[in-house]
Amino acid sequence: MNPEEFYFQVIPLKTEPLIDDTTLRDGVQMPGLAISPEDTAEIARLLDEIGVERIELHHYHKTDKKAVKLIKDMSLNARIAGWCRAVKEDVDDAVDCGFDEVGISHPVSHIHFKAKWPKKAEEDLLERVVDTVEYAVKDHGLRVFVHGEDSTRARWSFERRFIDAVAEAGAECYRICDTVGVGLSDPDAPLPNGIPAKIRAIKAETKIRDVEIHAHDDFGNAVENTLAAIRAASGVWERIYASTTFLGIGERAGNAETEKVIINLCMHHGVKKYEKGLEKLKKIADFVGKATGYVIPPNKAIVGDYSFAHESGIHTHGVLSNPLTYEPYPPELVGNKRRLTIGKHSGKAIIRHKILELAGVEPDRDQLSTIVRRVKAIYEEGRRASLKDEEFKEILREVGILNS
Repeated sequence: MNPEEFYFQVIPLKTEPLIDDTTLRDGVQMPGLAISPEDTAEIARLLDEIGVERIELHHYHKTDKKAVKLIKDMSLNARIAGWCRAVKEDVDDAVDCGFDEVGISHPVSHIHFKAKWPKKAEEDLLERVVDTVEYAVKDHGLRVFVHGEDSTRARWSFERRFIDAVAEAGAECYRICDTVGVGLSDPDAPLPNGIPAKIRAIKAETKIRDVEIHAHDDFGNAVENTLAAIRAASGVWERIYASTTFLGIGERAGNAETEKVIINLCMHHGVKKYEKGLEKLKKIADFVGKATGYVIPPNKAIVGDYSFAHESGIHTHGVLSNPLTYEPYPPELVGNKRRLTIGKHSGKAIIRHKILELAGVEPDRDQLSTIVRRVKAIYEEGRRASLKDEEFKEILREVGILNS
């Protein structure tokens, strides 16, 4: 695939982005969703197929433990990580489940400190996290990354000490958690919520080896903040992890969508390694929706059923002439398909196209004009929905183009 064929300006990255998909941890925490161990394992397999480097899992409930075992038995290429609070019991549970890697989560903002531990001093909280990281790394040989919960509202003077403390304790990666989505992608936005500023500051002022971005979508900016972090890492960090979920499912307004981050990396930044999985994005999205009970909005970018649907006269005429007029890339690239529908705003071009598609004949001028009038009359009576193919075929039968 060459993005320039689709008139994309490719901006190469001088960092390696790594996808850490948390659909099966943060994603399934979305209210109203549930998933079986078998479907959890299948989603993990599909994520592995598209080249996701790390998959984050729950492991505390009986069904979660079953899912972890099923996934571990598949011997995937992706690294499998557990999620722990900064308590040794959680690490013990992860070890019992057979994890080699864990993410240890702890707040770094004083908003959380005051709400959760009003009588605890900063030093006590630091010691709590350090002890847990050392327990995971030194006592159990686990690979550890640390989640700085509410990083984008943290005092940098404390967060910097926190990052150095966990790095010295053996953590190899620090996750910037934009927990309530207040992060800003502007490269000039200052700390604490300037995402690019935080990426640069962590590299310049701390000892941690790797960095990660975990963005929530409360302001609708999760994908842009994720991409801003990756761009800010370019030329600064050797690699950067992006924590995402398929369809953006997750707590409250959700997370940055895995599929959106991947297509942006491929098309706008020329990242080759995820190209082989692009055609599976729609398939995975549909499976995640079915497995969890999440209803995918039809106009969801990339993977929604209407992502490449066209109905109005101007759009359908353009797409029939050259799909690039109203499609940035072919729907088949992401496993989707083009849908040309007839509705209130449809013109002669799409109606002629549908006649050829459904009846296999070229209408004459009078037949086409008659059918266009019949369609317009239906919508003048107040109909909203697009015509189904069978309804359109009935009009063709009545006009004599299609046999009964």
